[in-house]
Amino acid sequence: MRKNRIYNTLILSLLAVCSFAAPRLTVVAVVDGLTTENLAMLRPYWQQGGLRTLSEEAFQTSVAFPHLVYGGNETTATLVTGETPERHGYTMDRYFSRRDRRIHTMLNDEQVHGIGTSLHVSPKALLSRTITDRMRIRYPEAKIYAVGIQPETTVLLAGHAANACCWIDAASRAWVATAAYTEGLPSAAYDYNNGGRFEILASHQWTPRMDIPMYNHPTEQERKKGFSYTVKEVLTKSPEANTLVIELALALQKDQKLGTDATPDLLMLQFNTLSPQAQSDAIESAEQEDMYLRLNQDLGYLMEQLDKRVGRANYQILVVGRPVLGTSAQTLSDLHMPVQQFNADRAAALTGTYLMALYGHERWVDGSYGQSLYLNRTLIEQKRLSLETIQRQVANFLMDFEGVQIAMPGHEAMQYQLLGTTLCKRHTGDVVFVLQPGWQLMQDERHTIDRVIDDKPAVPLMLWSGTLRPMPQGKLTATDVADLIIDN
Repeated sequence: MRKNRIYNTLILSLLAVCSFAAPRLTVVAVVDGLTTENLAMLRPYWQQGGLRTLSEEAFQTSVAFPHLVYGGNETTATLVTGETPERHGYTMDRYFSRRDRRIHTMLNDEQVHGIGTSLHVSPKALLSRTITDRMRIRYPEAKIYAVGIQPETTVLLAGHAANACCWIDAASRAWVATAAYTEGLPSAAYDYNNGGRFEILASHQWTPRMDIPMYNHPTEQERKKGFSYTVKEVLTKSPEANTLVIELALALQKDQKLGTDATPDLLMLQFNTLSPQAQSDAIESAEQEDMYLRLNQDLGYLMEQLDKRVGRANYQILVVGRPVLGTSAQTLSDLHMPVQQFNADRAAALTGTYLMALYGHERWVDGSYGQSLYLNRTLIEQKRLSLETIQRQVANFLMDFEGVQIAMPGHEAMQYQLLGTTLCKRHTGDVVFVLQPGWQLMQDERHTIDRVIDDKPAVPLMLWSGTLRPMPQGKLTATDVADLIIDN
């Protein structure tokens, strides 16, 4: 009897150790446009597949962003670092440079060349440690790869410490990479590019997989004619883009033997649910529904293959949404909540005219981007004027603009993190402003900056693990997501 008790105690101890050991492979999937409402609406269609499995077996919650969201990769940076833009430094996809008075992409790095692409991108602008960095510190021998659709998202997912990252180049229809990572373009990606798979998928015709009446939200045009695209024309916004990500991820798993030894490995993936005609993260067309149905199938295939190759008990998957388009302006207009547009360039030009009237005919404003106006500090210094005085004059002037809720000098906005703005010391202007609800930020007459109209949108999160592991309690914010992976 005593031997049986000792035996049972040992078994339970071993099970406890095995249950809470770090999974051999972790897959983190960030999905553009994924919403809780869309998942709930389409669940009856999923008799099987990855989203079906996750809906039945995964820990599920929603996460909110503790800062204003513009629909760019400031959200990706927050998810992978667990920090707000004030600390991780990625405030918008672009920034204004005082050096040359031009707008640059945030991840542009002329010191790093592209592989198969003319883009020069690196994670240099990201100031905080990411999931991949923390994984590398804890497990120096870990194999870490990022595969995605867009360069900025994929580089942020790769962080500073990935072995390599690859994204889709729509023009050349190939996997491309950046030399910022030690492996450059992995051999699995080279083989994929040379195998003709891109051309096969690009030649496909994307048409509805069901009869149009079976979809929940077909447009009037779709009711008449359905929808049809040649994939190569809309490659990065087609279901085939998600298929390509899945296939390369599995090729890397096989080539690098991810998840097959004692050292935990990491795959960071980007997927998309936004079709070419999408105007909102919410499903408003049959083609958007079709994106979800096919993504469900692709995720199911990924999990099926990992079950066979790695073992169901040896991996985990975290799927989280990324707000991109928010609620469409047309939807809000239909609800008698019209969206009005604020032109940042025009505001900067009028501010320049105002300062000319006060101080003379000079270029007093260097430029604007996002919520910031940048004053000509060199001129102000040459004229021996008070920068602080001019900042307050400009802030007071902007307060008279229709649509502006509050404006203040940049250093004060940083100090108080003005109304949850995405501010970072490196890129904050001399004067910062925030728009009233219902206003959309435009850089000029054609280019929208503020694409997400929703105020601090929440996104779904699903965490599936083949082993027993502690799950979080209560509500989460986007800054908690990285800890779910690292501190398991």
